[in-house]
Amino acid sequence: MKKLALAAAIAASIAFPAAAQKEAKETFTSPNEIVDKAPAKDWVTIAESDLLVMDLAPDRDGKARRVVIQLMPAPFSQGWIGNIRKLAAAKWWDGTSVNRVQDNYVVQWGDATEKKALPDGLKVMEEREYEVVKPTKMMKSKIARFFDWGENHEAGTIFSQYKAGSVVLHGGSYSFLNLFEQGFPISMQLEQHFKQSSAPVHCYGMVGVGRGYSPDTGSGAELYTVIGHAPRHLDRNIALVGRVIEGIEHLSSLPRGTGPLGFYEKAEQRVPITSVRIQSRMPTDKPLPSYEYLSTESEAFARYADARANRRDPFFIKPAGGADICNIPVPVRRKK
Repeated sequence: MKKLALAAAIAASIAFPAAAQKEAKETFTSPNEIVDKAPAKDWVTIAESDLLVMDLAPDRDGKARRVVIQLMPAPFSQGWIGNIRKLAAAKWWDGTSVNRVQDNYVVQWGDATEKKALPDGLKVMEEREYEVVKPTKMMKSKIARFFDWGENHEAGTIFSQYKAGSVVLHGGSYSFLNLFEQGFPISMQLEQHFKQSSAPVHCYGMVGVGRGYSPDTGSGAELYTVIGHAPRHLDRNIALVGRVIEGIEHLSSLPRGTGPLGFYEKAEQRVPITSVRIQSRMPTDKPLPSYEYLSTESEAFARYADARANRRDPFFIKPAGGADICNIPVPVRRKK
């Protein structure tokens, strides 16, 4: 009898956690489950004219390597993005290469010789264009809702808001507030006399413009993408022009450069770029995928952001109670 009682106790102890996990799964959904169940109306199609498609030379096994970049929407970095469109139309990047891979930092590409002539008509931007001084209507609305919501909180409380159309995060060390604008992570600064400015954020996969020392702001011919911990100290110091939405593994997995700042020391180490085009201008004989992102104004995104900040699914023991903006990556997928 004692053996039977012990066996029953052991069986109960094994069964209980499984039952608890089942109940937890039914009660709380993971961020990925929220995204998977998001209704079609909550997804926004990315225009083909906003997709920059970069093809690298095939890998050593002969497999194709394609990187797809979504360009930044207005009002951010539009001067540089105009240049990028002209560079792609001129096929300027064809025959250039990936020249720099710095561990936990960036991958950079362009003309390693720095001798290739640029196409005519490229704009020269000023440093003030790294930021946008006038907030958009969407930003104003979110900020207003944020402060209305926060009036009932104790002074000095660090809080964030996860509401449909109003996902706003405490800024932390680098900004006053963080929010999302048309699917991109944006930081908001509050200067003297309550003057506001905003700028895109250097999260993983974001694409920026390489430049020299000030006052050089870069033309857009040299580009880089973040492959490590978010280098937020670069915000408002370099133009961000988009983000990699597909194929980041073809860049992040490359051998690290051994030269200063991760540059390749030998020409044969560089990864050739065969083509860079705006997708809407690519040949139509072979169908290309369409992409969409989860609207950052939707209820599904608000639930997703809250779930990322407060993990309640069974694996987690203690929810963090908050999230950095780079820990809430905006879901992007191929259109079904």
